[in-house]
Amino acid sequence: MQLSFLRPLYDRPGPWCSVYLDASADTEDAKPALDLRWRALERSLAEQGADEANIAALDRVVRGHDPMVGDYGLALFASHGQVVLSEYLSAPPLRDLANVGPLPHVMPLLAQRGEQVAWVRVIADRLGADAMAVSAGGVPRRAHVAGRDEYPLRRTKPGGWSQSRYQRAAMEAWHQNAGDVTAATVQLADRVGADVVVVAGDVRATGMIAAQMPERWQDQVVRTDAGSRAGGADQTMLDDLTVQTIAEIADQRISAALDKFGVQEDVGGGLDAVVSALQRNQVDMMIIVDDPSANGELWIGAEPTEIAVDPGQLAAMSVADPQRVRADAALVRALVGTDAALTVLGPDEAPDLADGVGAVLRYVDPSTPGRGNG
Repeated sequence: MQLSFLRPLYDRPGPWCSVYLDASADTEDAKPALDLRWRALERSLAEQGADEANIAALDRVVRGHDPMVGDYGLALFASHGQVVLSEYLSAPPLRDLANVGPLPHVMPLLAQRGEQVAWVRVIADRLGADAMAVSAGGVPRRAHVAGRDEYPLRRTKPGGWSQSRYQRAAMEAWHQNAGDVTAATVQLADRVGADVVVVAGDVRATGMIAAQMPERWQDQVVRTDAGSRAGGADQTMLDDLTVQTIAEIADQRISAALDKFGVQEDVGGGLDAVVSALQRNQVDMMIIVDDPSANGELWIGAEPTEIAVDPGQLAAMSVADPQRVRADAALVRALVGTDAALTVLGPDEAPDLADGVGAVLRYVDPSTPGRGNG
């Protein structure tokens, strides 16, 4: 998981108010229920010493956000009277949460967000296509591509002196339209950095589009005859296939991260080793096991690499006035500040990972701590 979207949270000092709220609109009393939940979080923020300007800014976003249909949640982060980041959650958070601290509490967001896969889906027929593109963590982009040639698009039945001419004309029209759709698909895929391109619909149209995709995209194309552009068409099978394809790519990424970590023979395993590697700007990707009950702490200075398991380490680095903060918050700040990635695992995916944390390193040197035991 790339973390660059979090960068605005570390461009300004705290204290930070972090809010996770079930904003579901699936019942008749959803609005008053949301109001009650938000009021409880407001009280919690005030009890933790939150600034009134931050609470007021959060209140405006909660009450003024565009509601979604069904179950969903909000993750909000405010500092100095401004909501710096607001994210819709595809499902309600595990529990409503309000936190005030020197750093934003982003781990619940990252755990729920999971691996982000950028994708493009095209539903094509011989007239054109409807396309949707989603960047990793972004908003959907839609495009409608109308073919240049609408006649003749249906091959004629055998017979008649003009049969071959019309057959050729139909094929040329199909190819031209497929070329237009392919060009638009490539443009969308390039724009969002797609990890997969699902080409669905009419078998002949999808075949032409897939064949015309540039070589750099060939390995990312998945073809299916599910889906239709017809009004009112049931897209359930196509939706299921799209979700399955995205999930498979996410699983492949997690497996690749664990494989890379395994090749290191546990170098970079355990909290001490990860912190030491972060101090050296040595981490390419951190692996962490999601534990909502975790409450460990680390010490930080002003810079992302100023992170330590005890204040004495920072004193040795000439860091004045170190702060004690949540361990996961400190680790994520360091990852963002050093352009490192994150992989979040479920508790059963890496049961033997020391301290529930490890790092895939950019390089290994003799001073790197070895097998971490916690």
